[in-house]
Amino acid sequence: MTTPPPPHASLRLLRGTALTLAVTGCLLLSGCSSTGGSDSGKDAAGAAGTGRLKIALVTHASKGDAFWQLVQKGAEAAAAKDDVDLTYASDPDATGQAELVRDSIKDGVDGIALTLAKPDAMKAPIAQAKASDIPVVGLNSGIDSWQSEGVLEFFGQDESVAGRAVGQKLDAFKAKHALCVIHERGNVALEARCAGVKKAFTGETDMLYVDGTDMDAVSAGVTDRLKQDPSIDEVVMMGADFALAAVKSVKAAGSKAKVATFDLNQSLVKAVQSGDIQFAVDQQPYLQGYLAVDSLWLYKTNGNISGGGAAPVLTGPAFVTKTNVGAVARFAANGTR
Repeated sequence: MTTPPPPHASLRLLRGTALTLAVTGCLLLSGCSSTGGSDSGKDAAGAAGTGRLKIALVTHASKGDAFWQLVQKGAEAAAAKDDVDLTYASDPDATGQAELVRDSIKDGVDGIALTLAKPDAMKAPIAQAKASDIPVVGLNSGIDSWQSEGVLEFFGQDESVAGRAVGQKLDAFKAKHALCVIHERGNVALEARCAGVKKAFTGETDMLYVDGTDMDAVSAGVTDRLKQDPSIDEVVMMGADFALAAVKSVKAAGSKAKVATFDLNQSLVKAVQSGDIQFAVDQQPYLQGYLAVDSLWLYKTNGNISGGGAAPVLTGPAFVTKTNVGAVARFAANGTR
């Protein structure tokens, strides 16, 4: 899949609601009482003279992607709790994402959280951040490369493990022929998922690459493949919106294939409840955004490193099926799952 890079994403400043930092200020400043004196909350390892940390979250999200809206909401919640100035920016083009990281460094942020969908593109900006004494944590993508890239901590799902779990799930459902659809060629997380499915699934697994920036093209690509090969009885998608498009493709092709997917959102939860989607693999994107921002605050204010810098903090996988979807439905309705 070759698509032109989208316009450079603009930065959007997201401010958390004000919370006092008295306890943190006492830890970092001399001459402050244990209950919080007049100097509490001033200059607590953040922006000079404000006492607030400036943190940037930079992802490879496409505009309007519901999954990344959940990541952003989690990050905003952590920023509000920690009284952090949070800047969020995204660009699905690796070169554009790298430039956004450099912009954050120029802005003098206190910490950067980023995704490593294409790790090689992030190598130079991460090194630049470290040279500027700016800690960097990873989330969502790049679990196999975060340490070699020099990232302090990582929050996400082991996509290879998740893929193998899906393959085993397909065996349990007695599927015979799976179509694994990747909507972004070269994305290490998506590639690892399908590789995991193929490794664990005892049936036949085909790969299909589609243009994830064009949902009509996604639907058409899946429909055409199902028409070409009626033996396909399972379609595995890499995201909630793409899975919903695949449901339409199955109907358009007159296929009897089931649809399963990685990731979920409010609409996907309803599709699981109705039976249109067989199951979803939840990696908890809200939690990923929350932990990434909160971890930087903890590192800057208390020197904490989740996982000791030696192990990732896993947020998935967890299967959501018709039998247990009720447990997450009300949170999905709130826009946090």
